[in-house]
Amino acid sequence: MPAITRFGVIVGAATGLFSCLGNCQSLTTTPTLASTGTLTRSGVPTGAAPSGGPGGTPPGGGTGGGSGTVNSGTGLYVLTDDQVVSGGSYSCEANDTSVFIANGTVSATLIDVTVVKSGDTSSDDDSSFYGLNAGILAIDQAVLNITGGSVQDTGEGSDGVFAYGDSTIYISGTRINVTGGNSGGIEAAGGGTMYASNLIIDANNKAAIRSDRGGGFMVVDGGEYRTSGAQGAPAVYSTANITVKNAILTAAGSEALVIEGLNELTITNCTVSGNMGVSGTQELHNVMLYQSMSGDAEDGTSEFTMIGGSLESLSGCMFYITNTAAIVTLSGAELTLSGDSSYLFNVSGNDASNGWGSVGSNGGNATLNLSGQTVAGDIYADPISILNIDIADSSALTGAINPDGTTAAGLAVTIDSTSTWVLNADSYVTSFTGSLDNVEQGSYTLFVNNTAASA
Repeated sequence: MPAITRFGVIVGAATGLFSCLGNCQSLTTTPTLASTGTLTRSGVPTGAAPSGGPGGTPPGGGTGGGSGTVNSGTGLYVLTDDQVVSGGSYSCEANDTSVFIANGTVSATLIDVTVVKSGDTSSDDDSSFYGLNAGILAIDQAVLNITGGSVQDTGEGSDGVFAYGDSTIYISGTRINVTGGNSGGIEAAGGGTMYASNLIIDANNKAAIRSDRGGGFMVVDGGEYRTSGAQGAPAVYSTANITVKNAILTAAGSEALVIEGLNELTITNCTVSGNMGVSGTQELHNVMLYQSMSGDAEDGTSEFTMIGGSLESLSGCMFYITNTAAIVTLSGAELTLSGDSSYLFNVSGNDASNGWGSVGSNGGNATLNLSGQTVAGDIYADPISILNIDIADSSALTGAINPDGTTAAGLAVTIDSTSTWVLNADSYVTSFTGSLDNVEQGSYTLFVNNTAASA
């Protein structure tokens, strides 16, 4: 039988599988224990929601609306300060009810627990924004330590482990499997913080590593993070500051990585792949930086940095930037582009069918920094987009820029004396800085403001 400890001392032995059958919101008694227990059942307070209104639609996401107030629902087991729960299985089938919740200023620990969550959310937005119906939830200023064990979520809107507000979660060595709709693996939102290491996560319909309205801070080190759903189920979806290192990130039917608005994603020494399927009228892509206009992310510059590791696109262009400003920095990464697209980098507007800005003014304003980077593929910026390319620190680019002759709103290339650019077709830019000795034109021509450049 599992033991429940407090201050490192066993205070009660649980009677086996704790189940929540029916409406757990009305349960305020402690579960049956061999002696006085410390696990309690209680509700969770609500409050004012962060600002932000409805707008466009994130990929595969909800309406971008929300209830207007923080609604994190209730928890079957409300953890108390300094509590340690070691071993055992804990399940809940009720709607809008997490299995474990840590709130207030509580600091608690879960060790090798098995969490089984079914039951659905009454609001997909509240689940995404505030953790309603999550398997394990921390809110307020709570600090929750999770080691080992597993989380199995099958309900609609039921993220595996969720940090909201000023809470912090440390999680290591846990297996998370999420199969319900609008449900992801681990999430931070509303400013939540999460440190994760060596997790194995499988998610069907949303990102394995995700954030949502109000952002937060996430650091992930080691482990495997896999999704099987279509568009909207990348391995990582960032509306926060997220760092992932030494991990395997795989999206079997979706783009691999997404950043929305004024947020950051840094990938270091990871193996990353995506395989986006049919996307309607949108550009097939592997990494997208964009602004959905849903209110889930502030307007500003999306930043993506990849150091070492590998990034493979099995479908579509490698990078797609639309309706946002963006900075992409690549250093020492191995990039493999799919056979069905020659575009390494595509900065362009969209048809606004998802509410991502207005046609004619929803292009991108992007910077591509190559530092110690070897890469091949064509680059494109449409007439309503701006792109600055910096090739430096012994980098090598093989490919054409706007080979169809399109004149971008601005397309500047800077190359230093240690780097090379090999053309494989005529290329059209609006500005060039550096020596043409570092540009191997061969039988092709570099046009700067529609004038052929010659050494």
